Amino acid sequence: MTDHMPDDVSPAGRDLRAYTDTLRPLYPVVRNNAGEWVLLRHADVAAAALDDVRFSSAVSRHLQIPNGLDGEDHSKFRRVVDRHLTRDALEPFLPVFDGVANRLVADLPRGKPVDAVGEIGAVFAVRAQCAWLGWPAELEPRLLTWMEANHAATRSEDYERTAQVAAEFDTIIRSVLAPHLSGAGAAGDDVTAQLCRETVDERLLTEPELTSILRNWTGGDLGSIALCVGVLVAHLAREPNLAQQMRTASDAKMDAVIDEILRLDDPFVSNRRVTTCPVRIGGTDLPAGARVKLHWTSANRDEAVFGPGNFAPEAHAAANLVYGIGKHVCPGRLLATWQLRIALRALLASVRTIAFAGDEEPEREVSPVGGYRRVSVVLD
Repeated sequence: MTDHMPDDVSPAGRDLRAYTDTLRPLYPVVRNNAGEWVLLRHADVAAAALDDVRFSSAVSRHLQIPNGLDGEDHSKFRRVVDRHLTRDALEPFLPVFDGVANRLVADLPRGKPVDAVGEIGAVFAVRAQCAWLGWPAELEPRLLTWMEANHAATRSEDYERTAQVAAEFDTIIRSVLAPHLSGAGAAGDDVTAQLCRETVDERLLTEPELTSILRNWTGGDLGSIALCVGVLVAHLAREPNLAQQMRTASDAKMDAVIDEILRLDDPFVSNRRVTTCPVRIGGTDLPAGARVKLHWTSANRDEAVFGPGNFAPEAHAAANLVYGIGKHVCPGRLLATWQLRIALRALLASVRTIAFAGDEEPEREVSPVGGYRRVSVVLD
């Protein structure tokens, strides 16, 4: 074990970006009050993510497809998921996402405060994902309410509360699946209908498998996209010159800038693993069965790799871990990248300036959530 490594570290109530910035230069690994070994440095996080034999992803008591699976089980379900997230599969939805973003931005108030997380990011995420999946627009209020409840439950770290909120979301998913599984909607061509016709091992996906995939595509992504929009808008409010440059930037340049902003303030905080054998990492000996947390937010700010707060999109692209690395890299990276670029383009095209409302600084999220809870801005 690393000498003088702090034990029983508690991130409760803390801004994880600031907290891990203080820990990382001193300790590559810490143990939190939940008994998890937390990897803080880029080299160790990347090494564990790439070693899917010794660091298993089968950590949840619930079915998580595909990223809670290992080996061939992961590979066969990942092939199913990836078919719906290729460039060819997603390109037809670009005009749809454009329309969602432009209508949303056109309806935003001008000259008075608007919350970039709740009123821009969350609404865009729900409308874009419903349009992609073929879900009814009537679900929007229910999904927005669920997102708020989910973030509150996550912050509370109360397992029973979190489980209840998760069950509520599964109920929403099953209501969408019901007509497809009964045969009433099976002939449709939206993404949900297509998913219901997918097979593994020469059989149709089961309802629990479908629910797990759709939970991953929506339950996780809705909140993440909303938090990302908050981070991006807050950064551009502080950097008006960068906002101006992005108005005329190419798609590739804009994507690189978005990834770099998210690297510096990564709302995708962490993923869990469990060791399958004794492992030494970051100078620390972990036993078999150790619960490990790959802290993406901390790794993406590692001064040994990126320097002290340097903003360099092209130079940092190869080492950027916002969407993970290895076999379990985020399957929705392209979808998220395109949606964030479209949302930001629509916003920048319709306003002259983005400024914080009065003297109101954005309100940070706290462990175990990253990014901002609220970013109050005025659009001119």
